[in-house]
Amino acid sequence: MSKTNGVSSASSKHVDYDIHGLVGIRLLDPAPSDAEAVFKQLGPLQKPLHREPDILVRFVEHLPISGLRHLILNESGFTDDSFFILRSSKKSARVKIAFEQIGSRQCEIVCETGLRAVPLLLAIVNLTMLRKDCVALHASGFVYENTGVVVTGWAKGGKTETLLSFAAHGGRYVGDEWILLSGDGQKMYGIPEIIRLWDWHIENLPHVRSQIKREDLLMFKAIHGLDRFQENLNGPFGKMLPIKLLREGMPRIKRQLNVRVEPKIVFGDRFGPFSAKPDKVFFALSHADPATTVEPMEPAAIARHMISSIRFEQLPFMEHYLAFKFAFPARANAFLDNVHELQYEILQRALSGKDAYMVRHPYPLSFEELYTKMRPYCESAVTPSGVLT
Repeated sequence: MSKTNGVSSASSKHVDYDIHGLVGIRLLDPAPSDAEAVFKQLGPLQKPLHREPDILVRFVEHLPISGLRHLILNESGFTDDSFFILRSSKKSARVKIAFEQIGSRQCEIVCETGLRAVPLLLAIVNLTMLRKDCVALHASGFVYENTGVVVTGWAKGGKTETLLSFAAHGGRYVGDEWILLSGDGQKMYGIPEIIRLWDWHIENLPHVRSQIKREDLLMFKAIHGLDRFQENLNGPFGKMLPIKLLREGMPRIKRQLNVRVEPKIVFGDRFGPFSAKPDKVFFALSHADPATTVEPMEPAAIARHMISSIRFEQLPFMEHYLAFKFAFPARANAFLDNVHELQYEILQRALSGKDAYMVRHPYPLSFEELYTKMRPYCESAVTPSGVLT
């Protein structure tokens, strides 16, 4: 059977993923492009399932939506008996999700073939993990000098930047974006999805820059050139309509200053096996001060902060679930309606007793400075007062 990027050819009738022996996913009848799309979401965690899958993703050539009523125009809708998501990765799609099944014995998702990503798939995996006494934390995870490290915080807080900083100094990849923590605090698991690198990340990683496509580097250079041009154009020329339109559009253009790469490109042979014991927990925050500081923090305080981050990241999922309840009020899911309390309870237990610290840093930041400041706390025992021993 042929493979592309580690994805079995969809000439087979199904492709299985086993997420750390906890959640099983089966793709039924995927086209090669469908299998590739899911690979980009879940990474190289394919493994034959010898049990019934928790999540069944069925691909069909055509998914009928006769009698569709719109909820969010061109985004979601429903028929007499089904709820549909109509967009995936900014492209039209047809996906039927049975929200009432999430968290139960098996959840089925039906997709019209040809989509770029299965909508809400990772959110559904994370929610299903709660039934296995694991909570999904918005975080990165790595192992440094035999110490398992979790770095968590709000978006742009420095999670990925810390992961990349330690990658240059022998850190082993566990995961980025989402880290699954067992309720007993003994395990962390990663889902090795594609990682987003911004242009300034790449400048801090010379060994990665050489593997970025030349056309991407040229695009970055052109965007920075346009930005300097519009900033330096003053006087009457700066008030001309084309220049005004360019200035208004620059924030959107600058959002293109990134590429998506497989984590293996960054970590090489230190990529995987995507699990470890979490020994240290860092709560990362960017601030306006140019200094980078590290100080002790109570793990319970991190849990109180991060439960709001978890809920924020789940807003796209909850938006669709509330639309589903609007369409089918009698099919509400009691598990989803009470999921926040369960997430907080597991998160508190998972972090209890951990060595925990707050990291404050500027943004963008120096990878080398961040590594230098955090390294002693990752490789040495630290007393509750913060003194290295």
